[in-house]
Amino acid sequence: MTLSDSLSATNALASARRTLSTEIAALESLSNRLDNTFHQAVKLVLACSGRVVVTGIGKSGHIGRKMAATLASTGSPAFFMHGVEAIHGDLGMLTPQDVVIAISYSGTAEELITVLSVCKRMGIPIIAITGNPESELAGSAQVHLSVRVEQEACPLNLAPTASTTATMALGDALAVACLEARGFGAEDFARSHPGGALGRRLLTHVRDIMRHGQALPIVQGATPIQEALEEMSRKGMGMTIVVNNKEEPIGIFTDGDLRRLISKVGDIRHLNVSDGMSLGPRSVSADALAVEAASIMESNKLSQVVVVNTQGKLIGALHMHDLMAAKVI
Repeated sequence: MTLSDSLSATNALASARRTLSTEIAALESLSNRLDNTFHQAVKLVLACSGRVVVTGIGKSGHIGRKMAATLASTGSPAFFMHGVEAIHGDLGMLTPQDVVIAISYSGTAEELITVLSVCKRMGIPIIAITGNPESELAGSAQVHLSVRVEQEACPLNLAPTASTTATMALGDALAVACLEARGFGAEDFARSHPGGALGRRLLTHVRDIMRHGQALPIVQGATPIQEALEEMSRKGMGMTIVVNNKEEPIGIFTDGDLRRLISKVGDIRHLNVSDGMSLGPRSVSADALAVEAASIMESNKLSQVVVVNTQGKLIGALHMHDLMAAKVI
C-alpha cells in the first residue's frame, strides 16, 4: 500500500470507526463493572472538608487536570497536583482534610507511590484509578476504581486511547454523582462560570438590563398620537407604554401599531394613542432571568416587553437590543 492509499477517505473513515468502536466498548465494559466501590469513592469526595487533589503523570496527568477542573466547576473544590512536582515541593499543598485521587493505568508510577506514602502518613484518604487492581497503587488506596480495558484503540495496543477515554469518563461520572448528591443547581454552576456565555445566561436578571426611570417611554391613553410619537423618538425603544392613573400598563403602541393605524384610518392627527394601541402588553418580572424574557419575546415574536412589580405596576421595559447588548442572546 502506498502512502497515498493509506490516506484515502475510505481508510481514514474505517480507522476512525474502529477507534470509536473500541472506545465505546471500553466505556460499556466500565459501566457494567461499576459496583459499590464507586459509591465509596463518591462518599469520600462528599465527606471531604478540604480539597480533592487529583494527581498523575504523563497522559494520566492530562486526564487528571480535566478531572480536577470538572470537579471544581461542579461543586467539589479540587485542584491538580503533578506527580513529579509533588515530590519536589508541591506535597506542601496537601492538608489532612484533603482527599487524593491518584491516576496511573499501570499502577506502578514511582512518583505516585511516593506521593501516596506521604498521604498515608498524613491520614489523607486515597482513591486510586488504575487498570491493574493488583498494583501497588491500588493496594495503597482506601478505594480502587478499575479502568481496565481489553484493547487500546491504537493498533499496536500501546498508545493510551481507550484507557484514557475510560478514565476521563469515570472522572465525569464521579463529578456528576457528587453534583447530584449536593443538589448543585444551574445557578451554582453559573457562579463557577461568571465570565462565559453560560454565566451570562444564568446570572443576568431582567432587573440588571431593563430600562427604567427617565429612559422609559410612557404616555397616558388620552395622549395625542403626535405626542406619543415624540415620546417614542426620544426614548428610542420603537414603542411607548400606555399606563393608567395607577401606573399600570394597559397597552403598548409600537411602530407596527402606527403602520396599521395609518393603513386603516389614513389621517391620524386627530386620534389619541388609545385609538391604536395594543391592549394587554406582555410583561415579565424584574426578578426573572433575562434568558426567560428572551424566550417569551422570541416565542411571541416581540421586540419589547414591559416589566412590572408584584402589584402589577410598571417599573421598566426590555428591548431585544438590550438582551443582545448584554450578550444574553
